[in-house]
Amino acid sequence: MTIHSEHPFADPEHARDSVRRLRGRLVSGVTLWCAGSTPAGWAGLTVSSLMVANGEPPRVLVLLDPLSDLTDVLGGTAKAAVSVLAHPHRALAEQFAGQAPAPGGRFAQAPFCQTGWGPVLASAGTWAGVRVESTTALGWSNLVTCVLEHVELGDDTDPLIHFRGRYPRLR
Repeated sequence: MTIHSEHPFADPEHARDSVRRLRGRLVSGVTLWCAGSTPAGWAGLTVSSLMVANGEPPRVLVLLDPLSDLTDVLGGTAKAAVSVLAHPHRALAEQFAGQAPAPGGRFAQAPFCQTGWGPVLASAGTWAGVRVESTTALGWSNLVTCVLEHVELGDDTDPLIHFRGRYPRLR
């Protein structure tokens, strides 16, 4: 077995997309967006492209893959539960991003609790419930504007952050 210092299937540096490389240099918190009212209809996606806008009402703006299962389910429910991930959740983040295998399905990898907005990761300290207000095609993503309806705050001393394709620890 060979140990690589980089991803073995990454494009050579001269062929890499400069926009993706710029985005990778912006440190972001990692969240898990989930929607659906029954376990058989749940969908989820790892998301770090989001922002919270204070106001009356407060909003969350997120970029979602228009081809994702989450986008399909969110189109029907118009609600989502947003779990803020911690560093121990990094394998789960990779599974929901489709970058790692998830034997038995993604939702079989950890316990989830159903809420009025969708499933929430049971071990998430902080989570929010959002309602979709509008969706706009933007580049290769959908810009989804959501009204922030519910927030539960936890301790969050070890957040999962994404930087240059990795999950470095803050401490």
